[in-house]
Amino acid sequence: MSTNETRQFQAVLAASGYSLTRPRQIVFDLLIAPEPQSMAELVKKAAGKIDRASVYRTVALFEELGIAHRIYIGWKYKLELSDQFLAHHHHLSCLRCGKVVDIHDDARVEAFITGVAEQFGFAPRRHQLEVDGWCAVCQAETAKQSN
Repeated sequence: MSTNETRQFQAVLAASGYSLTRPRQIVFDLLIAPEPQSMAELVKKAAGKIDRASVYRTVALFEELGIAHRIYIGWKYKLELSDQFLAHHHHLSCLRCGKVVDIHDDARVEAFITGVAEQFGFAPRRHQLEVDGWCAVCQAETAKQSN
C-alpha cells in the first residue's frame, strides 16, 4: 500500500473518531486485491493474524465509514474498497460461479448514467452499476449440460 493510501485511510478513520488498529490495517490490506472478495475469503486470508469476529466487525465499520462497499451477486455479495481508494468502475457478475469483472473507465456507461439522470431531473451524487448474468465459461458449461 502506498503512503498516500495509508494517509487517506488514516484520515477517513480519524474524521470519524477512529484510530488505525492492527485489525483495521490487516483488513484494509486484504481488500487491496485485484478482485472483490467474499467474507469467507477475507476470513480465510486473515486466519492466524486476526480472528473471524474482528474481520466481521472491521468490515462493518468500513462499510459504515464508506471505506468498503458490497457488490451484490444475486443474494450473495463480495466486498471491495470504495471509490475513495480505487478508481470508479462498474461490474459484471456471474450468478453461477461468482466471478466479478471490473469495467474501468467506460465513458459510454458514464455518459449513459449522466444522460438518464438528466432526463429525470436528477443531480447524481454517486452511482453503482452491476450487471448480473453468466460468464462465458458458465454459459458453455450450461450448454454442454443441456445437450
